Amino acid sequence: MVETAMILLPLLALVFAFVDHGLVVFLQSTFQHAVREGVRYAVTYQTSGGLGHDASIRQVVAQQSMGFLRGKEDAIKIRYFDPSTFQEVPDNVPGNIIEVSVEGFEHQWLAPLWRAPGTIRISARAADRMEGLPTGAAPPPR
Repeated sequence: MVETAMILLPLLALVFAFVDHGLVVFLQSTFQHAVREGVRYAVTYQTSGGLGHDASIRQVVAQQSMGFLRGKEDAIKIRYFDPSTFQEVPDNVPGNIIEVSVEGFEHQWLAPLWRAPGTIRISARAADRMEGLPTGAAPPPR
């Protein structure tokens, strides 16, 4: 019994540590995929279900995040930048750069072995240029 306890406890701690680190890498890659899909959706100027452009982008990012962002949609940020000055602007006009990001998502460690028990903050971002609409129409409201 003593030998089993001396071997099993460190073994389980290592297994949980491997799973924990794997989950963090999985979350990071999932969020990176989700924001890329959000940017791809954004440059088409589509909206869904009567939502505005920004709300539609948030919905796409939340759907692509495999449920990890459910209830945490405030972590999804959408910003527009002027391409010549790189200053943030309030509108989604053609020619601007759009950045979709997940910021401040906190993950609690399962097995805080050699580190202090706490949270790790995970973020991801993607950007692209908003091209003009084919008909020259105005973009949808935010």
